Amino acid sequence: MSNAESEASASPAAPAARPAAHGQGEPGSAEPGRLGSDRLGGLGRVLIAVYIVLALAATFRSVYQIIAKFDEAPLAYSLSALSGVVYIIATIALIKRRGIWRSIAWGALIFELSGVLVVGLLSIVEPQLFGHPSVWSFFGSGYLFIPLVLPVLGLIWLRSTGRAAAAQAAERSPARTSAQIPANPGGSA
Repeated sequence: MSNAESEASASPAAPAARPAAHGQGEPGSAEPGRLGSDRLGGLGRVLIAVYIVLALAATFRSVYQIIAKFDEAPLAYSLSALSGVVYIIATIALIKRRGIWRSIAWGALIFELSGVLVVGLLSIVEPQLFGHPSVWSFFGSGYLFIPLVLPVLGLIWLRSTGRAAAAQAAERSPARTSAQIPANPGGSA
């Protein structure tokens, strides 16, 4: 073996063999899934798009109902306004979903699911409480049960993206890579 070959084999890693910094692959690289935790997957894009539509629909509907006929069903229309605000907060938190926004997303989705379940149950057991249906009445049946299914999918997505980010962090951790730990730390043979 020549000196150049022995020096190349003794180097820790050739530049082409090094992983991208911080788990960030380059677009078009041979490492799919190494683009980092910021990237939205297909489910993430769909969830956020549906949340945007639901936030707009619930908010504008409740604003109209509160302005035009609040006295007919104040509880139902107030709940619709609350759901619109929750959908707006959830949308923003899911888009940002890092740091404190991740916690806000968890809280908004859990609150939303709880609201759908409680209001859905109450609208069946005590329908006279509401007067008119709200977004969450009858488990979101007026919105094709999307208010019931959406927070569940959102929670699943947050959980899976959290696990993926944790796995990437563990993969990048110096304590996890044996290539960075010297074979003989004391230097003696």
